[in-house]
Amino acid sequence: MAKSRGENGPHAPAAGESLSGTRESLAPGPDAATADELSSLGSDSEANGFAERRINKFGFIVGSQGAEGAPYPLLHRLEEVPLEVLRQRESKWLDMLNNWDKWMAKKHKKIRLRCQKGIPPSLRGRAWQYLSGGKVKLQQNPGKFDELDRSPGDPKWLDVIERDLHRQFPFHEMFVSRGGHGQQDLFRVLKAYTLYRPEEGYCQAQAPIAAVLLMHMPAEQAFWCLVQICEKYLPGYYSEKLEAIQLDGEILFSLLHKVSPVAHKHLSRQKIDPLLYMTEWFMCAFARTLPWSSVLRVWDMFFCEGVKIIFRVGLVLLKHALGSPEKLKTCQGQYETIERLRSLSPKIMQEAFLVQEVVELPVTERQIEREHLIQLRRWQETRGELQCCSPPRLHGAKAILEAEPGSRLSLQPSPSIRLPPDALLPGSKAKSKLPKQVQKEKEKQKQAKASGQQNQPPVTGQAEMVAAAGDACPPPDVPPKDPAPQNSAHHCSQESLTSQESEDTYL
Repeated sequence: MAKSRGENGPHAPAAGESLSGTRESLAPGPDAATADELSSLGSDSEANGFAERRINKFGFIVGSQGAEGAPYPLLHRLEEVPLEVLRQRESKWLDMLNNWDKWMAKKHKKIRLRCQKGIPPSLRGRAWQYLSGGKVKLQQNPGKFDELDRSPGDPKWLDVIERDLHRQFPFHEMFVSRGGHGQQDLFRVLKAYTLYRPEEGYCQAQAPIAAVLLMHMPAEQAFWCLVQICEKYLPGYYSEKLEAIQLDGEILFSLLHKVSPVAHKHLSRQKIDPLLYMTEWFMCAFARTLPWSSVLRVWDMFFCEGVKIIFRVGLVLLKHALGSPEKLKTCQGQYETIERLRSLSPKIMQEAFLVQEVVELPVTERQIEREHLIQLRRWQETRGELQCCSPPRLHGAKAILEAEPGSRLSLQPSPSIRLPPDALLPGSKAKSKLPKQVQKEKEKQKQAKASGQQNQPPVTGQAEMVAAAGDACPPPDVPPKDPAPQNSAHHCSQESLTSQESEDTYL
């Protein structure tokens, strides 16, 4: 079994082997004074004797690979976005997030393009919540996570989760300390999921998914995003029999025949089962395969467009690793081929190259679903019915929105000050004219009755008519206004609170 090669070299498990942790290699390139290395330290880093170390922009301890060294130092020369461009993107994303329903309904293509460009780091966590529907889930289930968090949990799952905690990104400042705040939150999220879906329980591949989410948002928000990934994006992936991942392995292999016939023919000749190289790729959404900058860009697109991004990334890696006769000269046997896929070339994992290839690869949701039906039929013919009845897969943010249209109403900001139905807003003088006129007419009527002057039917009739009609029949000289002042108050409150949603930005 090959040794784990850190974040830049995948460690694909063989059949029956558990998913092991990986040590992230974030050593700088030859230019040591790179802009992404910051002199900040987390409390967990200090608690574990890393007070002398520097933390890079992603939260990883610089030079933490140890004796093995950094296998691909050039990968960490990141494509830095100019500060002015970054600020412009942040402004655009803030506008989208504060008017999310409108953008999703009318400008979804624009959201997709901006996700392909990369979500600004300061808003990435919040954007993931909106794209996945995790924000709505949280608002629909207030207090649910706290309730699960207070519950004791199933001991059989708690022991397994505890054993896996230290394996998740052990050189990230959040998770470097055993029992530190990062590991505690990771335990809470994973335990809560076993209580939320007791029939599914816990799968080891969920731990790195939850850890990446916790790097960008608090535990409660990370829990609901994990729920959406497991139920909407990758349903059935973490069930006991792993039937969904086996089906997707066959789908990937079939699509490879169209994308790279050379790679498909070679893998067929070597009789290499797709599960040997794609299990960790797909179940961990490449979080333990690619350089970290590439992981974040892939996740940005994945939350927007769904599982087709995972398929595209896998196809790009296979195509460029095994897609030409020259590359196959050193992969004559099964062992050499597996090693090639575990030690992918730095070039094909580099952020700009990989994202461009993924965006341009013509693999659609329709192709994936059509192939899914074909592979499902073959499965039923050879193995019988699936034992795990997973919900249908939803391809990205738009599909999730269309599947649950009513739920998006909970994203609307509600007024923080509620007025009585008959209350008037300050400055709305025009709307108060009609009640004053009615009051004056009533006062005239009382004065007339007091002085014994009962012979003025026009005035009395007019007063009775106006009093009876109320707001529904304004006099001819008064222009018609909004019939419901309280609606205007609510609308005004909504406009004044458009920045309310900005409070949950998690830096």
